[in-house]
Amino acid sequence: MTVNTKRIFYVKYLADLLFAEIVTARPEVRLDKLENWTPEPEATPVLAAAHAYQIGSARDELDFGYHAHRDLLARTPNLLVVSTNGAGYDTVRLEDCTQAGVMVVNQAGGNAEAVAEHVLGMMLCLSKRIIETDRTMRRAPAIERNLYMGNDLRGKTIGIVGIGHVGSRVAALCRGLFSMRVLAYDPYLSAEEIAARGAEKVELERLLGTADFVSINCPRTDETRGMIGARQYALMQKHAFFITTARGGIHDENALAQALAERRIAGAGLDVWEKEPPAHDHPLMRFDNVLVSPHTAGVTREARLNIARIAAEQMLDILDGKRPPRILNPEVWPRYAERFQRTFGFQPG
Repeated sequence: MTVNTKRIFYVKYLADLLFAEIVTARPEVRLDKLENWTPEPEATPVLAAAHAYQIGSARDELDFGYHAHRDLLARTPNLLVVSTNGAGYDTVRLEDCTQAGVMVVNQAGGNAEAVAEHVLGMMLCLSKRIIETDRTMRRAPAIERNLYMGNDLRGKTIGIVGIGHVGSRVAALCRGLFSMRVLAYDPYLSAEEIAARGAEKVELERLLGTADFVSINCPRTDETRGMIGARQYALMQKHAFFITTARGGIHDENALAQALAERRIAGAGLDVWEKEPPAHDHPLMRFDNVLVSPHTAGVTREARLNIARIAAEQMLDILDGKRPPRILNPEVWPRYAERFQRTFGFQPG
């Protein structure tokens, strides 16, 4: 194989520069960087020659023109694979990629520890009312501590919506650290599979009505978009907390603000938003019992390095003709394999 025949590009950023170090150590691989504002004459030849796109997962950080949709795919006729920087794929239209014969992969599990620990951190902060007392002490001359009595986590019930890599780790931490009962709603897994991940399989309504903490850990898809709204918040117990580190758009933010205003739930921990970052005057910002972060649950040094390594190794395996473990659109394989063979002269598999 001649040098620089395998072309990868990315826009704006990588999970970590370790990705670049690993892939460019191979002499036949070329890595190109574009910016959201790269002039068209410079971007066009890079896009036209690219075999792989290492794409950012944060939809509001990446210009829509560089999302992996039909228009971009029309500009990348040689593209074989789109690989996300994380587990999420909000910046990718799977249907468009499948129709174009482009395989899509993610780095599921790469930041599971970071996100699961963030969930636990939010649970502790909310149940111990640390966020409320911190804010009160900073703005008031005195505080009546008995008004801020919290609760222990030990023996409580957590309901996990989506028990994949992150959800499974949340379950393990809750069981191991606090002897919690773990319920899970995941329509794609059997009761036996969910039991193997340390939880009891239940329907969403029962989970919401039983759990002391509700943790959203599923991807945002057409099926999950808007899944948690006014009706679902109304099913929760008044002392329960709602926590999400998944994706904005799965939960209805306005309905959550209404539920909090009417004190129908005890509080919320929010790491993801419909618009990121959220406006400073967002309605959910006014509640002292709401803990917020700007989609940073998976942003730790360890997680970024792990994701970069996984992404780089998976990308090289793909370009070497191996079938990767994290395909999001497996139905594309026959068409993808045909295009790969036409491009590189050998059959992947």
